[in-house]
Amino acid sequence: MCGIVGLYLKNPALESQLGELFEPMLIAMTDRGPDSAGFAIYGDEVEDGTKLTLRHEDENYDWEALAESARAELNAEVSFFQNATVAVFKMHCSAETATAYVEEKAPEVLILSAGHSIEILKEVGLPEDIAANFNLKGMKGTHIVGHTRMATESAVTMAGSHPFSTGEDLCLVHNGSLSNPNWVRTELERHGIKFETENDSEVAAGYLMHRLREGDSLNEALNNAMTDLDGFFTFAIGTRDGFAVTRDPIACKPAVLAETEDYVAMASEYQALTTLPGIEDAKVWEPEAAKIYVWERS
Repeated sequence: MCGIVGLYLKNPALESQLGELFEPMLIAMTDRGPDSAGFAIYGDEVEDGTKLTLRHEDENYDWEALAESARAELNAEVSFFQNATVAVFKMHCSAETATAYVEEKAPEVLILSAGHSIEILKEVGLPEDIAANFNLKGMKGTHIVGHTRMATESAVTMAGSHPFSTGEDLCLVHNGSLSNPNWVRTELERHGIKFETENDSEVAAGYLMHRLREGDSLNEALNNAMTDLDGFFTFAIGTRDGFAVTRDPIACKPAVLAETEDYVAMASEYQALTTLPGIEDAKVWEPEAAKIYVWERS
């Protein structure tokens, strides 16, 4: 039993309030997931380069040394800022070059996300504490997807918490359980998809990334997931341009959507949406089984 929340802003005037609007949504899911929590936020674009979210177990890790060596060896502009246990690097080179450099020169550093827009922030602990630790309330952006976890089939670790990202600007959070993750993982590894954990949610994220690389649109990738991924699930997916929600063909895992002229919001329970402005006038509905809902910027 985990909690999912997502907020996609249709009104750019609200982007400065994204974190403030989203924080109570995440905290409202504490009863569904007190073990760990995390979120993927989209904004602060790096159009001509790559943004990496990096983490090291040592809170005193020398990020400046890593940045300085990257500047010299890649002959690229590199800047970074630290947010609690992570560092967000902005590197004026391709995502492939940036990730390959970190993997080779600092293999002890975990790459949580890579892309133009995405930052993934997650930790073990209560959602309220994690939100405060990363200063979620003060964050700006266009959209955000979050998760609170109650671990049932694996250890409580930061690496096993959500969201998961297996490609540029792609993230997935998942409530439910896949029945065929080992088979799917094996097939994806043959196509070069790498995994860091045994979590079936990472398998689902990897599957979507593979389908997108094969040329699927997001809608097509999710349609294929209905055939290839077996189990009970609700997915919320973030991309550079948008946000998607879908449920398996039985739809036994809870989900609710709300839409106004200003935003689209999703949660595992309606009570997580009650603090949003204008929620009393929103269109509110339960997403249908096996139906794919996508909102993307034109």
